[in-house]
Amino acid sequence: MLEQVEHPRIPRLVGFQRVRGQSILVMERAPGLNLEEVSLREGRLSPRRVVSIARQLAEILIALRRESGPRGRPVVHGDIKPSNLVFNPEDESIALIDWGSSVFAQLDARLQFVATNVMELMSSDLQQTNARLGDVYFIGEEQLNGALSSPRFDEQGAAGTLYALASGQSCRFGCRAIPARSLGLPMEFARTLDGMLDADPETRRRAGDHFLNAMPRMARLVMIDLPEPAPKALIPVWARASGREIDTVVYSSRKTFLREAHVEDTLSEVNDIQLDRYYKQFMQGMGETEKAFLASVSRLGKYPVVGGLAVRWERDGVFIDSSLNLHDPTLKPAFVQAVNNMVFLARAIHRQGVFKSCLFDARKTLHLDRDSSEQAFQPQPDMHIPYEVSDVPDMEDDSRQHSYFEDGPDPEELLVLPASIMATLERLNEIHHTGMIIFEALPRHLKIHSYYRLLDARQEEAFRQHLAAILAAVPEIEGLGISGFMKMPYKDTRAYTHMANQPERYYPRDPRQYLRE
Repeated sequence: MLEQVEHPRIPRLVGFQRVRGQSILVMERAPGLNLEEVSLREGRLSPRRVVSIARQLAEILIALRRESGPRGRPVVHGDIKPSNLVFNPEDESIALIDWGSSVFAQLDARLQFVATNVMELMSSDLQQTNARLGDVYFIGEEQLNGALSSPRFDEQGAAGTLYALASGQSCRFGCRAIPARSLGLPMEFARTLDGMLDADPETRRRAGDHFLNAMPRMARLVMIDLPEPAPKALIPVWARASGREIDTVVYSSRKTFLREAHVEDTLSEVNDIQLDRYYKQFMQGMGETEKAFLASVSRLGKYPVVGGLAVRWERDGVFIDSSLNLHDPTLKPAFVQAVNNMVFLARAIHRQGVFKSCLFDARKTLHLDRDSSEQAFQPQPDMHIPYEVSDVPDMEDDSRQHSYFEDGPDPEELLVLPASIMATLERLNEIHHTGMIIFEALPRHLKIHSYYRLLDARQEEAFRQHLAAILAAVPEIEGLGISGFMKMPYKDTRAYTHMANQPERYYPRDPRQYLRE
């Protein structure tokens, strides 16, 4: 596929060979970082950069449609997404990489067969798709549902990519709650992007045609990077430098959302760690905004952050308790945007229930093994539950302390903890701290995920003893499953009304006049 394509924004094929059954492809290296990394570092890209990237993407899509291939067939990349676009900050050029999902198109842009004779049209090759499944966070409905391959697939990937970069998300699904027309983009460009992401196939095709035809003109708009104030977090975010790296892992009650999409039978054989890797495949049938909400929580886990959040949906609004501690202050603006996107998406969801998520450092997880499920888990003598100490002034009102037991049981927590651990947790609850602990019991393995930060240094000795008592009671754990408890530093619930979508906001017609004013 790559050999058929010649374009300055596509790294060229250097060589391909098979060695002992292993396929090896060598291509030119594209300088820079992929756009997913840029997005995580910077948050929303400026409208000027988004339009610049859009112009280059349009050029690539037009070139792929013109590629001759065997018997004049267009080439479909099939997996356009931010991580497959390398961005060179020196000249702001992009390069499209990773051609592992590419195919020769079965249909042209007008959805007509590209076969050259009647026998080809009658062959089975044109009765079933040759398309490969790209990243479900970015591919369009046609490719996801197994339609015959066409250049329209890459239009959809480009639309999802541009939307994600403009909104600071890691998927295309949030476009109902956070439409492109709310992101400060030029009006025509924003409406075109919304059209390409529309639920109606005909609207998508018309918008895709307009994108390719009008993008050279839209790219000539006078645009400059307008100064924007630092984003204000809609829920509390604490940032402090840490002298060590952390590997953030997100544990959340995602299965509840998936069960509401009627995929119980599939999920019964999937444990939570597998779900972390594969749950994208089970999201068909869910609402678009629910998918975007889950993806927004996963995006938080791509930052060095620990803590937790509980989102409660009621008839009269959305209520959020949180404790998010970012370990790299330089990433705070981008992280705050990711948090705010999560809040916007939560406000657009209409359901009743609770969603809980814990973010912890996998490097601090304790691992205990046993030979069979009949034996008890035995902690090692030198094992301890880690914690940090950060003294804060006395609280003015003890009633503001958040309780471990405040948010109710999580429907996913199937492990029943022994009474001794529960009693110790109740005593621990009286000490001012923030954190969480999760027990994940498998037939031969127990994981204890935790994050603790003591906020009253005077009680450190009692705090340490309670954590030691929890660990000493681990041999009493019976059964399999997951159970966990989370404590916020304060009872500081943020309440928001439901809001179906964010209001329109466009790039100013005259940016220089806008700056003067």
